[in-house]
Parts: sequence; C-alpha cells; structure tokens
Amino acid sequence: MIGPGSGARVMVATRPVDFRKGPDALAALVGAEYGGDPFSGVIYVFRAKRADRIKLVWWDGTGLCLMAKKLEQGGFKWPGIQDGVMRLTAAQLGALLEGLDGAGCMADASPSPRKLPVDGAFSC
Repeated sequence: MIGPGSGARVMVATRPVDFRKGPDALAALVGAEYGGDPFSGVIYVFRAKRADRIKLVWWDGTGLCLMAKKLEQGGFKWPGIQDGVMRLTAAQLGALLEGLDGAGCMADASPSPRKLPVDGAFSC
C-alpha cells in the first residue's frame, strides 16, 4: 500500500466532514476545528456521513498528501460521533484501512476532552 509510514502519529476526527473537501480544506479544518498543525507530519483521518468512505491528510515534507478509500461492501468501524479527535496507533490505522472489525479497540478509546490531539495512544 502506498501511504503513510508505520511510525506515523494518527489522529481521528470523530465527527463526519463534507467529503467534497480536498487536502487544503481538510488541512484548514485541522487547524480551525481541532487546534492541530496540519503541517506537522501527523496523519488526520476523516470520515464521511456514510461509514464506507474515509480520507487521510498529512504533510510529507514536500506537500500535502490526500488518501481516500471507499469500501465496496460494508463500512469502516468507527467510534461514536463526538467532538474532538482521538489517537490511533499505526496498527489500528492499518486495521481501519483494511475495514477490519476494530470496533472493540476504538470503543475503548476516549476522545480528548479538548479539541486538541491527545498525547497518549490507546491500546487493544
């Protein structure tokens, strides 16, 4: 798979976004809504209203990268819709991208009470 490296920090926005947004608009959303820095190398994961589509945005040092995935069947396992972001490990991101049932992992996670990225990752 072409995409972010295995050691990357991953933040998940739990509230759905308008999927017509491109990388620049999503990067602006990271700064405005979540208080994050879209140019820090952190991967931000967004979902559509339908759980079958996700977008990842990150800065790779040369430009903004956008990765989109739409499942042909089923949907991505996603935490309940709340304000804020939550952190994933690289393994959890891999499971999410594969459409695996990581709901148990993500259900145990608690989003940041602030609209800022949390420092501690959760584990399964």
